[in-house]
Amino acid sequence: MTVLVTGASGYLATRLIADLLRSGTEVRGTVRSPDREAEVRTAVRRGGADDAGLELVTASLLDDDGWAAATAGTEGVYHVASPMILGTEPDEVVVPARDGTLRVLRAARDASVPRVVLTSSFAAVGYSPKPVRDYDESDWTDPETPGLPAYPLSKAVAERAAWDFVSHNGGDLELVAINPTWIAGPTLTTAARSSLQVFTAMLDGTMTATPRQLFGIADVRDVAQLHVAAMTTPDAAGKRYLALADGPTTTFLGVANVLRERLGAFASRVPTVEAPGDDPTPLVIHNERAKRELGFRPRPVEDTIVETAEGLRELGLLAGS
Repeated sequence: MTVLVTGASGYLATRLIADLLRSGTEVRGTVRSPDREAEVRTAVRRGGADDAGLELVTASLLDDDGWAAATAGTEGVYHVASPMILGTEPDEVVVPARDGTLRVLRAARDASVPRVVLTSSFAAVGYSPKPVRDYDESDWTDPETPGLPAYPLSKAVAERAAWDFVSHNGGDLELVAINPTWIAGPTLTTAARSSLQVFTAMLDGTMTATPRQLFGIADVRDVAQLHVAAMTTPDAAGKRYLALADGPTTTFLGVANVLRERLGAFASRVPTVEAPGDDPTPLVIHNERAKRELGFRPRPVEDTIVETAEGLRELGLLAGS
């Protein structure tokens, strides 16, 4: 079996590729530039996989070139990639996210790929206000929500576009969406991106006070395994699955407190106070569908927090480490 993983150099994608290779699945991965190949192969080997079964090809979500060849002969597509857009205007973020997703889906349909597993986000689920902030897979972020930031807007629009495409133009193509909350956990890459930048800022003392925000945490290792289950479980077709660890949602100060309590002197510079502002209203996010239908068994969230920091230290990604 050969599958395609888009955005092969990313935090989640490298973990997913390593898992797939260890299971005996051949993987074709897309990168924006062939210069990323050595980096991806090193990361995959760091994940305990033999990279002999990995082929890397060049394709960009911003261009049609390369996608027909990338999807040809594959038996599943994991669309993990997100376009790297530096702008803050909604159209600068939303249009590439939506069009890149549709580009991959069209190529998969034309190549007669049976199923695409889409990496969406809780941002597409829970960023519109409710009287009680209690969210499951039936909830959607409304793109018309006043003041909605560009990132959740882009995720909501891109996922909606994916479901609409499969419904009206997908032919026999099946779609499954994975909607993780804030992803943490040990990285296989040496680029501290996204959530990892929060950990580095806490641990090196750059962040002196934490934002006041409640959120769920999902371990990158668990999210990767959930993607695999979503591809191989027949009844998952046409469904969304929220991915997060068990237990109550947490805050950035809660993350800092775990680091300090579990790591001692190593975490001596993490912040001890929150920035001024109002406390967030309670937030509940459900992962029961993923557990019931895909066998999701997430790690304890405190272990994820600690092992994220330890992984950054081991890779020398922290100042003074």
